[in-house]
Formats: sequence, C-alpha cells, structure tokens
Amino acid sequence: MIKLTKKRIVLFLLFIFPLICFLILSTGTNNFTKLPVVNKNVIDISTIDATKTFKDNISIVCFLGEDMDSNKGGFLNLNEKIYKKFIEYNNFQIIAIYPKGKEKEAKEIEKSISAFTDMVKWNFIAASKDKITLFYNSLNAKETLSNYYSSKVFLIDRNGDLRGRIDDEDNVDGKLLGYNMKSVSELNGKLKDDVLVLYYEYYAAFKEKNSNKADRKEVGL
Repeated sequence: MIKLTKKRIVLFLLFIFPLICFLILSTGTNNFTKLPVVNKNVIDISTIDATKTFKDNISIVCFLGEDMDSNKGGFLNLNEKIYKKFIEYNNFQIIAIYPKGKEKEAKEIEKSISAFTDMVKWNFIAASKDKITLFYNSLNAKETLSNYYSSKVFLIDRNGDLRGRIDDEDNVDGKLLGYNMKSVSELNGKLKDDVLVLYYEYYAAFKEKNSNKADRKEVGL
C-alpha cells in the first residue's frame, strides 16, 4: 500500500490533479487530441547558448528586444499567467532572448519579475542580432521581428518542434503560431490550455508505452 506522505500529496495537487481537472472541465477544440505541430524546422536554442536545449523540454520562447522597459507589461503577464502555473511541472522552461549589449536592461526585467516569483526556470540569453534574426526566421512566424522584439511567445515541444493551432477562430487562416503575451485572455484561454494539452499528450504516451510493456511481459515477449 502506498503511504500518503506530505510530499506525495503536494506533488499530486500540483501536477496530476490539475491535469485531471483540465480533462474533465475544459471544452476547447484541442481537448483529448494532440496539439498540432505547425513547424518542424526550428533551430535549436543550443546554437545560441550551448548550455540550453529544446530537447526533452517544453519551452516558451520570447524575444525581449531593445526597448524592454516599454514592453515590460507583457513579460509580467507571461510570468503571472503561464510561468507561475507551470513552474512545478517537469522540464518546463522559459527562454528569453535579447540582443548583446542589452544586459543591463535584461537584468532590470529579471529583477522586476523576480519580485513576484522564483526565477529558476527563466533563462535569459544574450545573442548577436544576426543569430536572433536567424533563429526567429526559423519559426516562420507571421509577424516581423521589430527591434528584436515580438509581442508573441512561441511554444516548443520536446522534439524542438513549434506547436500551435490550425483551427483558431481568431485567425483568418486558422493558424495560431504564437501567443500574444500582451493579452491576458489569450495567455489564459489559449496558451495555458495548449501547454496542458501538450503535457497530457506526453502523459498519455507514457501510460500507453508502459501498458504495452506490461502486455508484452504477460505474453512472454
């Protein structure tokens, strides 16, 4: 019999219980299905910072730009509505890319965000402007990168592929490649749901894999 320790109860409440509630209560179009892969050609973040990678992680990528203070509200929204929700989830990270030479401004943004949360899964990465442009272009985003800043954030899966929506009602072509961090409703109503769908996708695949192993063991394979 499994002993219910305080640690197990906390882990259940933080991870398993939210997933169960999401599956029961949510009514979005992406429920119980895999979140679409909308681009398989994303450059790995390790080409910019060798200590970081998209592999085996669920990553939210944002571009801080050159005028970070003017756009600070969006980063605070992202922290409040998404980061705090998933900070306890395994292999979750936020990648915040900014131009080299803007370290002081990046530190100020980090300081502003850290007043409200533990920064352990925020990763601030400086890069040359050429590398930022090259990386951003690999996302095939609809919007152009303005002064190395984008109001959109991007969801990258464990294989380094861009995830999004192909039937989004707010886009004429149905494609949602990035999520507007200036919009609390979009972060709450779309990005949060899609991250949960992605986690459930991996959870379901893990269960299926273990179930298949058990079946093969029973028949002596």
